[in-house]
Amino acid sequence: MRRLMDSRVVKVGMTLSTKLNILRAGVLGANDGIISVAGVILGMAGASQDKYYLVLAGLAGMFAGAFSMAGGEYVSVSAQRETQKSVIQLAATRLQENHEFEIERLIGIYQGKGLSRTVAADVVSELMSQNELENYCKEVNNIDVGEYLNPWHAAVSSVISFVVGSLVPLLLITILPAGMMIPMTVIGVALALLLTGAISGVLGHNNVKYAMTRNVVVGLVTMIVTYYIGGLFG
Repeated sequence: MRRLMDSRVVKVGMTLSTKLNILRAGVLGANDGIISVAGVILGMAGASQDKYYLVLAGLAGMFAGAFSMAGGEYVSVSAQRETQKSVIQLAATRLQENHEFEIERLIGIYQGKGLSRTVAADVVSELMSQNELENYCKEVNNIDVGEYLNPWHAAVSSVISFVVGSLVPLLLITILPAGMMIPMTVIGVALALLLTGAISGVLGHNNVKYAMTRNVVVGLVTMIVTYYIGGLFG
């Protein structure tokens, strides 16, 4: 098993999966920052429209939310990373203890892709002649050995993006005059949510219009509900 584990190739630089992980965490962080802090500020505005308390509430929500988001991302991605390592360790054990069976399994995979048994056996023989564990994991488990998700990347990306997203409602509340403060903040937040919804739709290869609509609806409902809840205690 040690021979199999030591034969892996060390990856240098950020892989595509790592970059996508950072981008995913960033988009989610920005989106949560916008909605969460807007909800906190407008909830407070339902009780009192004193700018000092609104900004104070927004800042508290920004820092609490940013570190909460980062902690959640760190724990989540750490669990994914440990799962990746466990799967690779299990693959190494299988190759060590049931090598012939696993070779036949690989041949069957290639036959399922349309290759004859002779060609499939030749392909597997060539693949397994070097970087055995790496090629096995890629074909059987769709995992690249050595390319583990980094929880710190996701955590840092979440903190930064959450703060950036939070600044949208926070700055609007700060700079707008009292008469325009609430409606213009709602409009500004809705526009920001359209942007993050479009980005998440593109990244997830989903319907962009649906993602944008969903994002705005969730944000508006959050702001309306928190505003009226604040009003009940104001």
